[in-house]
Amino acid sequence: MPRRTFNRLTPAETAAWLGGRLPGPGQRIGLLGGSFNPAHRGHRHISREALKRLGLDQVWWLVSPQNPLKPLSGMAAFEARLARARAVARDPRILVTGIEQGLGTRATADTLAGLHRHFPKVAFVWLMGADNLIQVDRWSRWQEIFNTTAVAVFDRPTYSLRALAAKAARRFAHRRIKTCRLRRLPDQRPPAWAFLPIRLDPTSATALRASRQGEQE
Repeated sequence: MPRRTFNRLTPAETAAWLGGRLPGPGQRIGLLGGSFNPAHRGHRHISREALKRLGLDQVWWLVSPQNPLKPLSGMAAFEARLARARAVARDPRILVTGIEQGLGTRATADTLAGLHRHFPKVAFVWLMGADNLIQVDRWSRWQEIFNTTAVAVFDRPTYSLRALAAKAARRFAHRRIKTCRLRRLPDQRPPAWAFLPIRLDPTSATALRASRQGEQE
């Protein structure tokens, strides 16, 4: 798939997408992307674990205008998903942003390229659940994600063994960081990734949507 360009935002435009403040050089920021359809306590749990265990300054929730791997059917409106995410985050260190809409990107590789270009002195870490590690090789230019940005993979119920045997885990096995060195991950030159066994939270957006639909019927 060809590389897409992204919008070059001015500092003022960028700050507007980031709650009025730009990150400073040397900051360590986790990026949790997704549809957030809807946001839930599992997202907050992963974010707080990342802040603590990776020594991050912030976690940004990148609420996608439209995930290219998910259907439009059942997808709540972008503004509604942003509002729900802000209500759920409840932590000043977690920033909910729709900056992908400002950048004009949909694929994660394009979003990361845009963020690295706008903030070359910020140490970004891509955060994902073990379920996503299983299928990340379906994403556009997935190897570029690992080659440009440190990646932290969080355990999720029932996915651990399959995730560690997945194509991406095997491809970058030699660049996996030991658990005892997690706080060094944001400063490592990519590719660098880690698998974080954490207290599991079974909450999922799919289950929440199904529950809400059942209540309405």
